[in-house]
Amino acid sequence: ALTTLGTQMVQYPLDPPLSKQLMFSIDVGCSAEILTIVSMLSVPSIFFRPENKAEESDAAREKFFRPESDHLTLLNIYESWQRQHYNAHWCKQHFIHVKTMRKVREIRAQLCDIMHSKQHAIKSTEDWDIVRKAICSAYFANAAKLKGIGEYINMRKGIPCHLHPSSALFGMGYTPEYVVYHELVMTKKEFMRNVTAVDGAWLAELGPMFFSLKDDHRARQKQEAYERQIMEQELQISQAQREKEKAMKELTELARHKQAQQVLEMGGARRHKTVKVTTHEDEDAARSDDMMGLAQLKKKLARNRR
Repeated sequence: ALTTLGTQMVQYPLDPPLSKQLMFSIDVGCSAEILTIVSMLSVPSIFFRPENKAEESDAAREKFFRPESDHLTLLNIYESWQRQHYNAHWCKQHFIHVKTMRKVREIRAQLCDIMHSKQHAIKSTEDWDIVRKAICSAYFANAAKLKGIGEYINMRKGIPCHLHPSSALFGMGYTPEYVVYHELVMTKKEFMRNVTAVDGAWLAELGPMFFSLKDDHRARQKQEAYERQIMEQELQISQAQREKEKAMKELTELARHKQAQQVLEMGGARRHKTVKVTTHEDEDAARSDDMMGLAQLKKKLARNRR
């Protein structure tokens, strides 16, 4: 026989993990966000990546990244499209399939109608931790624990799995210890698709039949070492930036001082050329010349009178 939760879940045309997180979201007050997320997960990939514009496509996708969750990234994309009044040109600019987004909108509207008919409340929240906890509630079988840099291992099946390069968590600088994923894609490696970072305590709280808390001293030490390494790198970057700014300031001051010194030297040279220095002997000679000129003038005047 179905449980009460199972009876509620089968009323929605969704995969069990999606309907489970939708039911959980009703209880914690984030059903509006989970409605959007499960609708986005019910369609194929919304992105297209032309070969001649691969870098532009990747840059457009990164604008929507929420570093703790691919699910929240999907939510951010839909809400951004909604704020643009479901504009088709906006989708084209951001390398998003407009037909797929319209399908998402239709699925969401259908799920809303079902929720209204079953008198399930649709509430929104601004606390992303609550949304991540709702996502965590449906993925016990797809929970993974950190094994190495970018490498995880499924906590129930022991399957090694990796973050996909297109994931918002890939290359974020901080690797969460626990994650849940929507599905596993098998290529050369087992890549996790649509990943969300979760708290290990949530797994023990929501799935006590599968997980339990224990004091993992080695894991805690490893996590602290990662955090210290990140802090040291940030400190080194900040210190290098300060030293660079100081050196640039000193160079600027030195250039100004040199320019001012050159101006002073040029001005002194001009004054040396234009100013004539006179001595007492020069002044006496000048007076003597004046007296001789005056005597000659008096003699000439006397001759004229005669």
